[in-house]
Amino acid sequence: MRNYWNRRFSEEGRLWGERPSRTAVRAAAFFRAQGVQKILVPGAGYGRHTDYFAAEGFTVHGIEISEVAVGLANPGGERVVYYRGSVLDMPFSEESYDAVYCFNVLHLFRAADRRTFIGKCAAQLRPGGLVYFTVFSEQEPTYGKGEKVEEDTFESKPGRPVHYFTEADLRGHFAAFEILETGLTEDQENHGREGLHTHILRAIAARKT
Repeated sequence: MRNYWNRRFSEEGRLWGERPSRTAVRAAAFFRAQGVQKILVPGAGYGRHTDYFAAEGFTVHGIEISEVAVGLANPGGERVVYYRGSVLDMPFSEESYDAVYCFNVLHLFRAADRRTFIGKCAAQLRPGGLVYFTVFSEQEPTYGKGEKVEEDTFESKPGRPVHYFTEADLRGHFAAFEILETGLTEDQENHGREGLHTHILRAIAARKT
């Protein structure tokens, strides 16, 4: 996976543009209402969401597997810290967090690693801490394309398996949490040379119990 993302960021640069996902805007409002101060962002890429949360007044720690992406990120300043490595190798610090925001990363893993990843996020949350995850839904146009490697998981691009979540599946992954909200959302991204593209995502907000 590291090689795949290094290649993409090397070839395409800041491929999703500078603007945050609309889900990050929703998450920021949700976190602010719950008194969140410190956020962990696994799969931070080149920092378009860490930058946004920092600008909104949060302290943000990002984790990113691609050193190329981290090299593209803006200087973090006092509010942003980056750790370079796989999210499966968390923790990178002994700090606890008020919330985790994770945009379109969970679906990049196979079943066992998805469970591990969620467990590692939970372990870094303070008691009562929050998560806000977005994932590809089964309504994505790419669902079913490429080699099937697991249930609802397809390798549509070499080296990048993608799992597509139903509502029940997403809730099942977060069964150990108090689920506060789920829903479908359309999220438009600029895919660089491929132009604008609209993803059909599932989002979940939940609390560590």
